[in-house]
Amino acid sequence: MRRILTAALFIATCGLALAQQLMNNDSVIKLIKAGLSDDLIVSTINGTPGHYDTSADAIIALKTAGASDKVIGAMIAKNSAPASAPAAALAPAGPVRPAGIDDVGVYYSDRKGAWQMLEPEIVNFKTGGFLKSIATDGLVKGDINGHIPGAHAKTILTFPITLAVYVPEGVDIAEYQLLRLRANSNNREFRSVTGGVIHSSGGAERDSVEFKSTKIAPRVYQIVLDQSLGKGEYGLLPPGSYTSSNMASGGKIYSISIPE
Repeated sequence: MRRILTAALFIATCGLALAQQLMNNDSVIKLIKAGLSDDLIVSTINGTPGHYDTSADAIIALKTAGASDKVIGAMIAKNSAPASAPAAALAPAGPVRPAGIDDVGVYYSDRKGAWQMLEPEIVNFKTGGFLKSIATDGLVKGDINGHIPGAHAKTILTFPITLAVYVPEGVDIAEYQLLRLRANSNNREFRSVTGGVIHSSGGAERDSVEFKSTKIAPRVYQIVLDQSLGKGEYGLLPPGSYTSSNMASGGKIYSISIPE
């Protein structure tokens, strides 16, 4: 009987020691390489104390090591969770918005991994004109031309770029459009229609750029842009920016400049 009690005490002590170890990025990579499932790794992250590096470079390293979006999202959520409190035990576990993301809008991750708000720019929409003149290229009724003052965005970022979009209630991330902006001497422009972005079938590049997003918290989606996107001027157009049927209208766009 004494031997059984001693063995039980030894097992409990080992379990307590493991529970007290802080998880980090290396711990997660070890679990991935060990072949554990995403669900088990996420459960371990949620149930074990830890602190994770969620900067853009660290996220790229995790993806290279085989981490799924689900695992990375759990790490980001765990990092942003407040210190445990007695009341927390009464509430169901779930992801929370990362620190710094406290209002609807678009954010970018700085070199230290902190979220910074991306200030929107004014975009002016006009119908007809140039777009109507190239109707043979597949344009449909309702086409618009968006103009943004200035040849370059004020916010300059380099790859890898991590964005977070906090969407309004009832809005899906799929309703946002990532656009390649055409830079002129004193403005940037793009072509669009109310139902989506259009392009010339004569060989011009598309203004619409496909992107993948990961939900990291309620109404918060993360977008990672890498070198495959290419340098240039880009903008994230929120839904409802163009709401007028008149010849001219104004809205907003979240723009960034990516140098060579």
